[in-house]
Amino acid sequence: QVQLVDSGGGLVQAGGSLRLSCAASGRTFSSIPMGWFRQAPGKEREFVAVISWSGGSTYYADSVKGRFTISRDNAKNTVYLQMNSLKPEDTAVYYCAASRPYSAYSVYTTAYDYWGQGTQVTVSS
Repeated sequence: QVQLVDSGGGLVQAGGSLRLSCAASGRTFSSIPMGWFRQAPGKEREFVAVISWSGGSTYYADSVKGRFTISRDNAKNTVYLQMNSLKPEDTAVYYCAASRPYSAYSVYTTAYDYWGQGTQVTVSS
């Protein structure tokens, strides 16, 4: 029903920037909250940011607030994650995720039904 493709990861130095993209296909994007999660080696997948496509509201993890910005372009069915002032601890595989139509945004992985394949972000010190 919904397919997500992540892209934009890469290797950057601390303090640098990256812009991740998540291209989505489906029928109900405008009403589905979209989130970004990340998973570092040896750690569980953690919440990064979420955006409500119906209202444009956003919410961020404390660890990235002020540095990361989530946005969306409904015409292109694409969600973005602009990452600035990157730190080595931001190194992880980043996944975009789609929740459920008209649902409230969530920080929990269990609230998301569809996931991208993941894109690697590596920040060197």
